[in-house]
Amino acid sequence: MSRTFEALQRLEKEQQVTSRPVEVTPIIHPGNGAGSNGASSNASVNGAKSVKVGEEEVLKLVQRVFRSTNPDAPRTVAFSGVDHGDGCSWITANAALTLAAQTSSSICVVDANFRTPSLHRFFDIENRFGLVDAIAQSAPIRDFAQQLSGSNLWVLTCGSTSGKMAANALSSEALRARMTELRSEFDYVLIDTPPANLYADCLTLGRLADGTILVLQSNASRREAALKAKESFENAHVRLLGAVLNKRTFPIPQNLYNWL
Repeated sequence: MSRTFEALQRLEKEQQVTSRPVEVTPIIHPGNGAGSNGASSNASVNGAKSVKVGEEEVLKLVQRVFRSTNPDAPRTVAFSGVDHGDGCSWITANAALTLAAQTSSSICVVDANFRTPSLHRFFDIENRFGLVDAIAQSAPIRDFAQQLSGSNLWVLTCGSTSGKMAANALSSEALRARMTELRSEFDYVLIDTPPANLYADCLTLGRLADGTILVLQSNASRREAALKAKESFENAHVRLLGAVLNKRTFPIPQNLYNWL
């Protein structure tokens, strides 16, 4: 069984049975729909199935942002929650897995949350070295990333998070150089960043990407907080690609909702 499929199963179990994971609201290019490839819930890579129909909104997210026929469609995207607990890391990981299941292109998902890194746990891999170490050293970026077995998906974990290495990573010119290298080495790059209203890290990373997707939690993210985050991105001249409403729940069972 491929590591991609195992990771999908693990992510699926973490979702509540009565909730749909995300609702996508495009902000730029609102007319973009699914791309011409029209991947279904049975899309696969190396024999591993993609997400279920219950995660249809994740498919929509990937189609609208990464698989658009628009020639200016972004290839390097940062994901940022409004506050802690919005599910930004889950959205980033699941979007990367879904994209990997839809294309044979090379994909790298990057844990740039130096505060509370978690992508290594989602993918069940070690976090001995990663982005912070790559910034401090000179070896090729692929030497620090880990490829999921039987997949076109690579994971660049956060790496060393203690001491001055992590503290100075964002202010380093080496960060810009590494992001440029990631662009040249991989077809798609998805970056998990810290919450927008708590740290300025996401603004720095957003400027190095083609744009940012803001993750909100249903029934938890306050309107004022979401607007504050949106204004922060706009003031920093970071392209806001869209907003994702995570953990949206329904008063009826999921399977009945799908049937309706």
